[in-house]
Amino acid sequence: MRPLPDRCPGPLSRRSFLQMGAAGLGSFGLADLMRQRAVAKAAGETVRDKKVIYIWLPGGASHLETYDMKPEAVSEIRGELRPIPTVVPGLDICELLPLQAKVADKFNVIRSMSHHFADHGGGHKRFMTGRDPKEPAGFINDYPAVGSMVAKALEHRHIGLPNYVSGTDPGRDQIDVFSMGTAYLGPAYAPFSVPGNPNVPTFQVRNLIVEANMGTRLDDRSKLLQEFDQLRREVDNRGVMQAIDQFQQQAFEILLSDKARQAFDLSQEPEELRQKYGRNVFGQRALLARRLVEAGVSFVTMVLENPFQESPMPPGVTYNWDSHAVNCHMYVHEKARFPFYDQAIAALVTDLYDRGLDEDVMLIVTGEFGRTPRINYQKGSQTGVMQPGRDHWPNVFSLIVAGGGMQTGQVIGSSTANAEVPKDRPLTPNDLWATMFRHMNIDIETSILDHNGRPMPLLPYGEPITELLPASRIS
Repeated sequence: MRPLPDRCPGPLSRRSFLQMGAAGLGSFGLADLMRQRAVAKAAGETVRDKKVIYIWLPGGASHLETYDMKPEAVSEIRGELRPIPTVVPGLDICELLPLQAKVADKFNVIRSMSHHFADHGGGHKRFMTGRDPKEPAGFINDYPAVGSMVAKALEHRHIGLPNYVSGTDPGRDQIDVFSMGTAYLGPAYAPFSVPGNPNVPTFQVRNLIVEANMGTRLDDRSKLLQEFDQLRREVDNRGVMQAIDQFQQQAFEILLSDKARQAFDLSQEPEELRQKYGRNVFGQRALLARRLVEAGVSFVTMVLENPFQESPMPPGVTYNWDSHAVNCHMYVHEKARFPFYDQAIAALVTDLYDRGLDEDVMLIVTGEFGRTPRINYQKGSQTGVMQPGRDHWPNVFSLIVAGGGMQTGQVIGSSTANAEVPKDRPLTPNDLWATMFRHMNIDIETSILDHNGRPMPLLPYGEPITELLPASRIS
């Protein structure tokens, strides 16, 4: 994985924001987005209102330690963790995921996903874009990521919120870190980026709270309202709104709207629910995703990397899901990390169903690949002792999906006895994205012009996974 940046650039100052004018707003990509939406609306296109939450686990979680355990395999394959039963008869998952086991009837497990790119960069690009990358390494896309495709397809929606939002750790919000690049679509279709830890009192939504020294906190609602109103008055007094066209004015409205600021305001959630998600970056990022889709955002990507942002990282643990032996002691790493993940995903799944969002919101939880079937041992860079780990393995891996009106409590596909390759129902990321596009009523054959003016379909191939489609959508 590429190294962490030295520093987070932080929010834009109010003065810089106001001085940007029309040209500066273009860097946000919002004005161009509004122009395109207006054109689509004038053409009489139907507004779609389906949403996606995409939870990304960079580094690649082990399928053998999550959703496809092999307790009958030899010790070098099965490892030391054990499966536990879920509420779905016959579906066992890892003992470190007890909360998810209690809500397994509300999600589906896919155990036969695969592709052929074992490098993080190649794996990210392959999964994010639905296409084989031209280079097997590096994180810069040759083709647009699916979130940008959704933003393009739904660009006519004008709801006072960005149509595509991403949440990452501080300093990890550049679109090439996780191959979220827009390629030939251009920067107007990049995600509205929300780096930082939503659990801490100093959390700020960069590009929305636009002055670094405001001292505004998302859990201080009166202060938040006051600062927004003051900024709006300054904008009006400077005459900026009269100097720009209607599309740039709509861009300003997103940045200054009540709907936008309320959507990001986690203080509106009951403390009991915030505790249920977990008062940590994983839990509060998952909760923020639910708030955003409920407010109307079409595609939300939340990256769950490092849960230890409010305390020191334990010895033997690594930053993300990349459980090589040289990086971490795999079982120390998983025992420390999985409780955060288990709680956040179980709460998110439950919340979507409790709030009646399960018909309109599709939840996808995955990394770029799985881990090698056979455990290997290396000297850890932190510990200096021999320790267990698993390497990259794209040949087969697991993920979970929920919502979207689908039947749940299913296991789709299987791997061979040692979790090496798909045994039945082999699937690719394209099949997953074809399912997602079907959920959103977007035709995957919709063409977009590339840099050379050639029409490119959203996906070159892929079939919706029929087991994930509501009965009314199977055709």
